[in-house]
Amino acid sequence: MAQDAEEGASDSSEIIVSARRRDETLQSTPVAITAVNAAMLENKAAVNIGDLQGAAPGLLITQQNSGAQAANVSIRGLTYADIEKSQTPTVGVVVDGVTIGTNTGQLQDAFDIAQIEGLRGPQGTLFGANTIGGVVSITRTKPTMQPGLKAEFSYGRWNTWSAKAIANYGDGDTWGVKLFYFHNETDGFYNNVITNKDSGWSKGDTYGGSLLFKPAGSAFDAQLSIENVVQSFDPVVANLANSTELFCLFEPAAQCNRNSRKDVYTTFNAPARSKYHAPDATLEMNLDAGAVKLTSITGWRHSREAQTQDFDGSSVDLYYVDRRQHYTQWSQELRASGNMFEGFDYVVGGYFFTSKYDLTQWSRVFGFSPNVTPTLFDKNAQHVEGKTKSYAFFGDFNWAFADGWRLSFGGRWSHDNKKLWNGFAPNVLVPPADVSRSRFVAVGSGDASFSKFTPKVGIDYRPNDDTMIYAS
Repeated sequence: MAQDAEEGASDSSEIIVSARRRDETLQSTPVAITAVNAAMLENKAAVNIGDLQGAAPGLLITQQNSGAQAANVSIRGLTYADIEKSQTPTVGVVVDGVTIGTNTGQLQDAFDIAQIEGLRGPQGTLFGANTIGGVVSITRTKPTMQPGLKAEFSYGRWNTWSAKAIANYGDGDTWGVKLFYFHNETDGFYNNVITNKDSGWSKGDTYGGSLLFKPAGSAFDAQLSIENVVQSFDPVVANLANSTELFCLFEPAAQCNRNSRKDVYTTFNAPARSKYHAPDATLEMNLDAGAVKLTSITGWRHSREAQTQDFDGSSVDLYYVDRRQHYTQWSQELRASGNMFEGFDYVVGGYFFTSKYDLTQWSRVFGFSPNVTPTLFDKNAQHVEGKTKSYAFFGDFNWAFADGWRLSFGGRWSHDNKKLWNGFAPNVLVPPADVSRSRFVAVGSGDASFSKFTPKVGIDYRPNDDTMIYAS
């Protein structure tokens, strides 16, 4: 591959990226990468990271309406289009150095973004095993340490509007604080002909703050960010059933064999609702000791979801569910970077990740009882619990061994342990508030561990200042 630099680019116009866990110019990074900064996002009138598609080759980001703030991210055709917490997406989404371990929460708002980097191809050495498709790395803006305010209001069709603001304050040198609030809502652009109302509505609020501390005369800095996301929406689906499928035997003829190219916005489903609460916190600390720079990134995320959904998308009660999920993750990364000698630099570190989740689902399958809630209809509710624990050690090295030539090499050793428990409530009406495992009978469980070493070797050559040729 060849990566061309902008002709005549000066130092002020260079784009600095951290795709390889070190700050380097975009032109000198031997990775298939696209960097999009804040100005480019504003020019695209981006609402969330889904608007990044089209700016990066091979990248597709769509919304997954089975979960709040959920994204289906595809790079070079590799994707995981589901919100199940028992599996991990094939494209990693990293926010301020913290990997989001599930699709839920990946559809980040674009208002407070300093830069997005889209890395195409496997990035397992530095970002972990579950990045076989690539990585979308998001960097939020830092507190400016100066008084300032940025605000935006927009209004559009279907009573769609948003109000967003970021306020900064500080002493200009030692400390700074940033507070932010985003609100988005819409009535939706689907037409439900059964209720004769617009559907696909949504309303969301994101708020929080960030504190940056840089002691005077010190090589140390720390930033603590806290955020909360509250969202509710209508998880509407279009009916794509055709006469070769079982559902069409029970649905009105007008609701089958729909024109799925020109009429996907006409819907027939029963009312549904999703509620989502997701607080998170990130602490990043850096110490520049001259010969070596030490970095610590601690991340915590929690989400609580309650969602009903009409999966068959018709006016007949064929498949309607009530899902309740809880998910929590912790991560800790420690890195050291620097130069061993002239022409040889390195990044080494360790990583720890743990997560747990539970899911309880009540279902009406061919229930033909649209007025009975799933929690009362289903006397055999399903319950799933899962836990993941991972740790890894990694290293990445660059060696400029000849004029214009550079060798890149490294590897990552990872160890994962996964546990899964699955059960159901036999002929017992389980109240929504009581979803403890003691109320359920086990169907099956699993406990497995996996270890793997992932090496990577690459070489790049710069015949002149405008061109780099590399292979890995």
